[in-house]
Amino acid sequence: MAESRAEEVGRGGRPWILGPGDGSLHSFLRVVAAGVLLTLLAAAGCAEGKTEARPTVSVPETSPPAPVALTPQVADRAFRSYVTDEDVARAAGDERLALTWTSDGQSQLTAAEFRKAAYDGDPVRRFVYGSPKLYVPKLRDAAYPQWFVVSVDRSVMGVPKSRRRALMGFILRGPSDHWKLTLATLLQEKAKEPKVAVDAAGYATAMSAEDASVLIRPRDVGGIQATIAAEGPRSVAAKVMRSNAVTTGFYQDAKRARKKAKKKDITYTAVYTATPFPYFGLRTEHGGGLVIYSLFRNTSLIAKEPGTPKPEIPQEAEHLLDGTVEGNEVDTTATLHFAAFDPPKARKGAEQAKAHMIADDGAVTKAGTPPIKKP
Repeated sequence: MAESRAEEVGRGGRPWILGPGDGSLHSFLRVVAAGVLLTLLAAAGCAEGKTEARPTVSVPETSPPAPVALTPQVADRAFRSYVTDEDVARAAGDERLALTWTSDGQSQLTAAEFRKAAYDGDPVRRFVYGSPKLYVPKLRDAAYPQWFVVSVDRSVMGVPKSRRRALMGFILRGPSDHWKLTLATLLQEKAKEPKVAVDAAGYATAMSAEDASVLIRPRDVGGIQATIAAEGPRSVAAKVMRSNAVTTGFYQDAKRARKKAKKKDITYTAVYTATPFPYFGLRTEHGGGLVIYSLFRNTSLIAKEPGTPKPEIPQEAEHLLDGTVEGNEVDTTATLHFAAFDPPKARKGAEQAKAHMIADDGAVTKAGTPPIKKP
């Protein structure tokens, strides 16, 4: 916005010269004062109706990057760039740089891993990758977010016999963004990786959240697992998902933890909840689905009775706390990544196969010791 400004007074006017014998000095000063006053009033009047415009600054227009269609070749370059960039960050112990290549739950796990390494005095793990299989869905050219899944052998550098099969989901949220790892999970021992259907052009088929051709709608797979973890093998949800270390096994783990805590007059609770993070569904051969997703596990240790010793900080959360419990409670949140095989619906009269878990990974990513709440 332009600003108003009074013009300078006396610019360009004839000078007043006072010589001897010109009369009363006081009369002269009165004339000068009157003239100056009239000049100032005139200038102010002009300034009220006149504004001085600032020079226009031209900013060159920039067009947003054009969308790039997702192809197997684009996905391959994105994965290989991630492998290089991730190793640079981990070799340098640069958490901030490492976090620029991740998002969502994987960012939480990466931050927790760097913090644990610092707490233990160890270098952050570095990884060695094998030859990847890329599962790239055929998406509309201008559709975002774009995503793809990689199945690849991954080993911890310098650790013999550490090779595991990893399922990794990558996401690109817009043409101005860059590809980031949003989740990674590890194939369970003795689990068989389902074969994702890939067409002649190298594209996989993405499943919708509401796909009704499989036993469990992809968006509900995590909820079924969480229900079994809470209710155990007698849950109705157990009728559609097999028993596993991360289904009924979670239920048994919580049961044992409650008994152990009760001996110390402490109450233990564990609740599995959905996350706001992306999940991915891919069509497998013979009509099934591979579903990759995340859950939170929220736990609490509470000494409710007055005089009861404070709960101890769980070992898996020590690096996230300062070693003291302010009140009578310790809370933790774990970020967990899973993959499940979702079978096709059986034809009428045929035996229905159950869904089953094939991969899992995760860690405690948040911990707190809140003060005692005042009544």
